[in-house]
Amino acid sequence: MSDLLDLTLAETARLVRERKVSPVELVEASLTRIKAHDGVLKSFITVFEEQALQVARATQLLTEAGHELGPLQGIPIALKDNIAVRATRTTAGSKILGDWLPDADATVVTRLRQAGAIFIGKTNMHEFAWGGTSANPHYGAVRNPWDTDRFPAGSSGGSAVAVAARFCFGAVGTDTGGSIRLPSAVNGIVGLRPSFGRVSNHGVVPLAWSMDTVGPMTRTVEDCALMFSAMAGFDARDAASAQRGGDDYLQGLSGGCRHLRIGVVPDYFFDHLQAPVRTAVKDALATFVDLGAQLVDVDIQNIRGNISAQLTIESAEPSTYHQRNLRERPQDYGDDVRTLLEVGEMLLATHYLQAQRYRTLLRAEFIEAFKTVDVFICPTLPFTATPMGATTVVIDNGIEEDMLSAIMQFTGIASLTGLPALNVPCGFDPDGMPMGMQIIGRPFDEATLFRAGHAFQQATGFHRRAPVLR
Repeated sequence: MSDLLDLTLAETARLVRERKVSPVELVEASLTRIKAHDGVLKSFITVFEEQALQVARATQLLTEAGHELGPLQGIPIALKDNIAVRATRTTAGSKILGDWLPDADATVVTRLRQAGAIFIGKTNMHEFAWGGTSANPHYGAVRNPWDTDRFPAGSSGGSAVAVAARFCFGAVGTDTGGSIRLPSAVNGIVGLRPSFGRVSNHGVVPLAWSMDTVGPMTRTVEDCALMFSAMAGFDARDAASAQRGGDDYLQGLSGGCRHLRIGVVPDYFFDHLQAPVRTAVKDALATFVDLGAQLVDVDIQNIRGNISAQLTIESAEPSTYHQRNLRERPQDYGDDVRTLLEVGEMLLATHYLQAQRYRTLLRAEFIEAFKTVDVFICPTLPFTATPMGATTVVIDNGIEEDMLSAIMQFTGIASLTGLPALNVPCGFDPDGMPMGMQIIGRPFDEATLFRAGHAFQQATGFHRRAPVLR
């Protein structure tokens, strides 16, 4: 049964359609593996054991009768626990929502159901998605399956670990400042932050409204494109939803990288990095060149303001959402999240407005740059997974610095500009810990990100390695 879980989502979906593998077998394999190993990893808050088996049996009957339910028919998928599922506890990793039973599914849940997915459970996360470690004080600290003494990043740490540990074939995360891409990088999986507005946020507990996105997390780029095809599309219930229809992102996936123009900002993309990360990303760029791509140096004059602007917006907007509970139930927040929310209350309106003005400037610079390049490629984060409980990190020159701001060095670019960004595994450090690169594209051009990432995975084998669970 464990061999089934080593298959990719795309391979497994094909076997289900051909009736060579049953949905019941897949769900049983997932549940068995979760029971064996998640006591240590803490990637799930809730596991849908009986519910998932019931859906799997029904799906199997329909499959045997010749019914096609969708491209994800019978596939076990996990959901981050800030995504509403009707009549099912949805905590957002918090004590405050510990007993919340939503009265309706989030739009992304509805779409995945319509595609035939079977939900295996709700994943652990940084409380209210406001943090980058997934050290949850209410439901346990999520651990990295490659080394359980290391952090899994966050806030979608549980979703990333569930995919990397082969508990499921794909998971859904949310990304505001990097919360899909960061845990994808340090857990060795693929994760997409879509263009802002491409996937509905309806039914998702917000962190920062002007940057929140929902995206897929998988082991391969092909799997990511398959999930995303089911998730993307206009939703009238989300005021920020882009009026664009759905797309089949598997079309053109194998188009290769010949003549692809890759933008690099050399004095920023390769500055302030741990040495293994710098080497891995430069080697990845060399691979793209071997595949026929062209590197183009680009000057983004105002790129260095992105961390400050992101921290300002990602402090002010959550504090607005949590204002009432912060006053009435401060003791029910974890210490770190409560502190961040209190800091957000201290910001001036001028700070917030200047940060929003900066976003407009930075986006305009990138849109102009896309006249000469097709994508940008940079590290996803400047360091590899840190020890559990660490709040600081040493990146270079032996200097300790705050991890929350350091972690946003590269992910903030797409978060602020609303551009799509795809994390793809690109190597391992000397300790065997995964590293990722970020491919950033034009608005609503996820197809080019998938094409580039798929070509890289076809030429390399980083995504084929799996953590050894004990």
